[in-house]
Amino acid sequence: MIALVDVNSFYASCEQVFRPDLRGRPVAVLSNNDGCVIAVNREAKALGISMGRPAFENMTRMELHGVTVFSSNYPLYGDMSQRVMETLATLGASLEVYSIDEAFVEVPALERDLAGYGHRVRERVMRWTGLPVGVGIAETKALAKVANHVAKRERDRTRNVFVIADEAARAACLESFPVEEVWGIGGRIAARLADRGVRTAGDFTRLPDAWVRKELTVTGLRLKRELLGEPQSALELVAPAKQMIGTAKSFGETLEDEGLIREALAYYVAECGEKLRRQSSLAGHLTVYLETNRFRESDPQYVNQTCVRLPVPTNDTLELTRHAERGLSRIFRAGYRYKKVGVWLSGLVSPGAVQQDFFVEDPGIRRANVMGVMDAVNRKYGKAALRTAAAGFRRDQWKLRQERVSPCYTTRLGEVMRVTSDE
Repeated sequence: MIALVDVNSFYASCEQVFRPDLRGRPVAVLSNNDGCVIAVNREAKALGISMGRPAFENMTRMELHGVTVFSSNYPLYGDMSQRVMETLATLGASLEVYSIDEAFVEVPALERDLAGYGHRVRERVMRWTGLPVGVGIAETKALAKVANHVAKRERDRTRNVFVIADEAARAACLESFPVEEVWGIGGRIAARLADRGVRTAGDFTRLPDAWVRKELTVTGLRLKRELLGEPQSALELVAPAKQMIGTAKSFGETLEDEGLIREALAYYVAECGEKLRRQSSLAGHLTVYLETNRFRESDPQYVNQTCVRLPVPTNDTLELTRHAERGLSRIFRAGYRYKKVGVWLSGLVSPGAVQQDFFVEDPGIRRANVMGVMDAVNRKYGKAALRTAAAGFRRDQWKLRQERVSPCYTTRLGEVMRVTSDE
């Protein structure tokens, strides 16, 4: 049996851990640059706060109902996620980290009280991290996803734990489960299925195999078999290497100064370079992206990108920065107010798969040692404590707007919570 464990309203719950006064009260979290609402807890959702919509569209309603609003605090969320995963690893035979707030856990083979096991998982995660989780248990990943949905949707009945343990429970659950909520079926596929009269997951499992494979490929057929209780994939105990690494972030204010944009780009390149080295990959292509603020219709609009083929695949931040600056020079146009710059690294390969270029000087082991020292320093003293000169020291002029960010309670010594007493 497999348990899918996910944290309820993860970002909002992380904020509430360190603000117990907010328990039972509505909380919302904004995206990068405080642009959109990306997370709400149950209480905020009940007030009609819309996720994915610009913050200003929700602000009047949030202020009216006293919703506490936070800027996104990814260092905090990342650290809390790691704590959850480390806790889950003590409760199962194997663990697959599926996302920042979800994991598949292999239920111990000798476990007989599955619902009791689910509640023990909830209790330990709450005790060790302060975060509430939902648990769905079934024979396959897809069914565990369904069970988890039911656990959260009907939490007053299930107490956030739901088990699909036999054929009768599986059939009854799928007959009432909307097909568009099935793992891997989005709105476009759901619309095609609706044309064939498929409204529920149960309807989907009755489709002919030949039609499913033709219309939804072998992936759709595997999903159908998983919903029928036939496991199609084992847990991924080691996360696969990413095939693309990148970042694109908005500036706090629009920028016209190419120098500031270059500094922001170099900062983001360094982030990507560190991620490359962490998974022992080299990048063969680098794409630079630049755009103005499309929501400011009174401003002239411009968006462009360019791809640079690297002479030799590399994860050297200095080399990546040099090529990124070349790319920015190609697409930068004066006279525009830019809102976002981004960089993507693709064509990722392992170091052993690289053919050197006879006409390109290899930085060699000394440069690799420099990158290793940079990563070690930044892990110990914080992000960008050691940076390239190209990243500059003017980040305050282009960094994200985060007017409501909470302290990094668990990752910065200076922001650790202090408890005091008057006595």
